[in-house]
Amino acid sequence: MSVQTTGSSRPQINREGEPLISIKGVTKYFPITRGILIQHKVGAVHAVDGVDLDIYPGETVGLVGETGCGKSTLARVIMRLYDATEGSIMFQGNDITHIHGRELRDMRRDMQMIFQDPYASLNPRKTVGSIIGEPYQLHKTVPKNKVKGEVQELMARVGLNPEHYNRYPHEFSGGQRQRIGVARALALRPKVIVCDEPVSALDVSIQAQILNLLEDLQREFNLTYLFIAHDLSVVKHVSDRVAVMYLGKIVEMADSETLYKTPKHPYTGALLSAVPVADPRSAATKKRIILQGDVPSPINPPSGCRFHPRCPKAQLPKCATDDPELEPQHPGQLAACHFPLDDPSIGASN
Repeated sequence: MSVQTTGSSRPQINREGEPLISIKGVTKYFPITRGILIQHKVGAVHAVDGVDLDIYPGETVGLVGETGCGKSTLARVIMRLYDATEGSIMFQGNDITHIHGRELRDMRRDMQMIFQDPYASLNPRKTVGSIIGEPYQLHKTVPKNKVKGEVQELMARVGLNPEHYNRYPHEFSGGQRQRIGVARALALRPKVIVCDEPVSALDVSIQAQILNLLEDLQREFNLTYLFIAHDLSVVKHVSDRVAVMYLGKIVEMADSETLYKTPKHPYTGALLSAVPVADPRSAATKKRIILQGDVPSPINPPSGCRFHPRCPKAQLPKCATDDPELEPQHPGQLAACHFPLDDPSIGASN
């Protein structure tokens, strides 16, 4: 089922200047060890492997892909919740790849995160007032005697009753809990909010409410979003640009309209071909791409193009030996594929 939002058409984003966030060659490997008393490394999980991504002020970049492709890991590396194994992360022109301590805490004023599970991301032992007010306490941006007023104003702004200041998370519904998470992320008036599947655990009708809230807040506070989701219809509605990940790499990136109408990477085409179409006439002309096999293990990813074992357009030995680079396909569209798609009937027409 698709989610319909009520926001107006998205404004044009200026990508001529310096990006707000710029990551180059970011890699994150998780070591695999064996042994009890003496542990030794026997391998690594290639969660994120050489990702380049620029995010410009005021835009929403959608990040999509199958479970386990590295979306959430990439988000946590950008947020510096994980240290990058390799690569660089620039924020507002400053290198934040290796900052720690006070520098990292100060940076977090401008970068916040909304987590996927509204049930697990809130401390059940704290009241809503203390949860939303905690950023004020940590960063000392508001005097103690004004914290309650600020929190209640913020609660009202995200659609919560300010009188519920002293209630606990278990007294709220799922949608209300996610609003609490939104309010907590918004407390310090950040420049960037990473939304890690913020609506996937919610009912569809509640999803639309949260998406509309995020769009309203973006316009009001000039926010920049990195929006991670599985639901392609959600990503289409909220994103200016969309990046598609597969097995730790970005395989395609384009403006939302371009990517949904004319996907170039076969993996993107397979994802979009699975999107239901309400119009029977459009559905009849739409081709379905059925992928064979399972996603390879990130412990031992395939050589060459990582998608080639499942790709219907793969040609050996080129695809098995040469790792394709992200290259321009159309203005504003990049795809990492030796044999890109050229069939417009594959794109989503809804």
